[in-house]
Amino acid sequence: MNRVPRTAMVMAAGLGKRMRPLTDHRPKPLVPLAGKPLIDHVLDRLRAAGVAKIVVNVHYFPEQVERHLAAHASGFDVAISDERDELLETGGGMVRALPLIDGDPFLAVNSDNFWTDGEGDTLRKLAAAWDEKAMDALLLVIPRDRAGNHAGRGDFNLDDGGRLHRRPQEDPFDYLYTGIQIVSKRLLRDAPDGPFSTNILWDRAIAEGRLHGMVHDGRWFDVGTPASITATEEAIAHG
Repeated sequence: MNRVPRTAMVMAAGLGKRMRPLTDHRPKPLVPLAGKPLIDHVLDRLRAAGVAKIVVNVHYFPEQVERHLAAHASGFDVAISDERDELLETGGGMVRALPLIDGDPFLAVNSDNFWTDGEGDTLRKLAAAWDEKAMDALLLVIPRDRAGNHAGRGDFNLDDGGRLHRRPQEDPFDYLYTGIQIVSKRLLRDAPDGPFSTNILWDRAIAEGRLHGMVHDGRWFDVGTPASITATEEAIAHG
């Protein structure tokens, strides 16, 4: 693909339980990091990459997110995917938003990501690596030992052809999903009703050999707890 998809879905509906007490009275995307809300760091990256439209799902303190976007999402065509009635998780959220998503494929980005570019714009590199014939989704992944503020077991391993896989006996995995992906609408075919995790669709794509990964060559931080805010800000300050 020659350019970044026109539309990006920004995941902003979660309850932010791990971020309490900072999320007692505001949604996690509006928690500040290095002087501005988490979601604004993501919007800056999308804007710089040339994304024209953002579809943002809302559930927890939805009015706050909507007011913030009205004031700070200049340059974007903004659509709200409303999950006030029920939190649909990652997969269900994408299915709910599908009628609002222009074009195929599209970007899907978690609103609590913080990353820095390596050699070149990360989103543009992800778009350049997209292969419509071979992929249903292309995930940006990072080696587990380079994931800032993260001590988990990882999410995937990566084969020589760039395909992602995971098997029960492989513990821990080498790579962590960063919350950034390019998705074909094919991935969402025959999706379950109601709330469900994108893992259900990824597992099917793995079985079909159509879930691929690109390794991030910049820095990435899991910003999920109050302590991680401080750690990330210190890392940024020290370059």
